[in-house]
Amino acid sequence: MVKMTVVGRAYDGLPVAHHPRILNGEDANMLFYKQQAEFILKEICRGALLPSKMSINIDDQYCFIYLIENGICYITLCEFSYPRRLVFHYLQDLNKEMEKLDTNFLHTMSKPYSFIKFDNVIANIRRQYIDTRTQANLSKLNANRRQDLDVMTEDMSKIIENKRRSEFIEKALAPIPVSPIWSSPRLEAIALKWTPITLMSVVAIVVLGSRFIVKDY
Repeated sequence: MVKMTVVGRAYDGLPVAHHPRILNGEDANMLFYKQQAEFILKEICRGALLPSKMSINIDDQYCFIYLIENGICYITLCEFSYPRRLVFHYLQDLNKEMEKLDTNFLHTMSKPYSFIKFDNVIANIRRQYIDTRTQANLSKLNANRRQDLDVMTEDMSKIIENKRRSEFIEKALAPIPVSPIWSSPRLEAIALKWTPITLMSVVAIVVLGSRFIVKDY
C-alpha cells in the first residue's frame, strides 16, 4: 500500500506538495518518514542520487520509490511487499496530472508545501492504488509482465553513510580561514618594514652571545 507521497523540485530540493498532511506530533513515525523523503530530495538536488528512478530500502517493512520527470521528483513511501510495477504506474499518473496543470508558478514558489491544490490530486490518485486486486490494477500488473523494471535499488543506510563521508571530506579539504587582521594592508606594511630589522637584531644577539661564550672558554 502507498503510505505517503512527497512531490518536490529536483533541481533545488524544495518540497511543494505531499499527502497525507502530517501535523507535528500527530504521527511520529510518518513525520520521520516525511523527513527522510525530504532528505532524499536534497540528495537528488546535490547530485548524490543520479538515477531518474530508484527504489530505496528502509527496512523490512517500508521502502521509498521515486521518479523524476521534467525537473519534478515524485517520492512515495510504500510497503515493501507492494508491487514495484504498480508504484511506478502510480508515480507516472501523478506526473500526467501535473502536466495538465499550469506549472509556471511551481518554479517560482519559495515556501515548502505551498502547492496545496496538488495534495488533493495525490489523494484522489492514491485511492485508485489502495487495492491491488482491482481490475484496473491487475491489468497494469499483467501488462508487459515479462519486461523487467530497470530500476536501481539502494539502502537508505548506505545513502546516509555516503552523505556523512562526503561532509567529512568537504571539511577536510576546506581551506583554513585566514583572519582579516593578517590581511590588513597596514599590518603588511608594518611587517615589510620591521621584519628585516627584527631579523638583523636576532642575528646580532646570536653573534654577540656566541662571542661571550667563546671568551668564557
